[in-house]
Amino acid sequence: KNSFIGTLLKGALMALSVCLISILIFAFILRFVAISESLIKPINQIIKTISILIGTFYGLKKSHDMGLISGLCIGLLFTIIAFVAFSVLDGNFVFGITLVNDCMFGAITGGICGIIAVNFKRK
Repeated sequence: KNSFIGTLLKGALMALSVCLISILIFAFILRFVAISESLIKPINQIIKTISILIGTFYGLKKSHDMGLISGLCIGLLFTIIAFVAFSVLDGNFVFGITLVNDCMFGAITGGICGIIAVNFKRK
């Protein structure tokens, strides 16, 4: 049986993988299509949300309880790992209110996705 920490890491790393691939695809698209600056942030949030959803479902696929707590932790852990990964790639660590907002967004999104994941009827 998977440990709680293992479940969290699997979910967060899956979310990170989905996010990195999605961001690369989005960056490739941006090279050829002119997209308004005002749309980039919302698209990034959608990518994060979908990444957390997939990571939470993946991490909790064998779990039938503690969806809220597990999802909160997966979302928060994903956000922290993603912050470190993207900061390393950018070469710039910026701690501020944006990071706090991202952590809250990731945790809340993860909690909601965790509730859905453990209550999702599997065949």
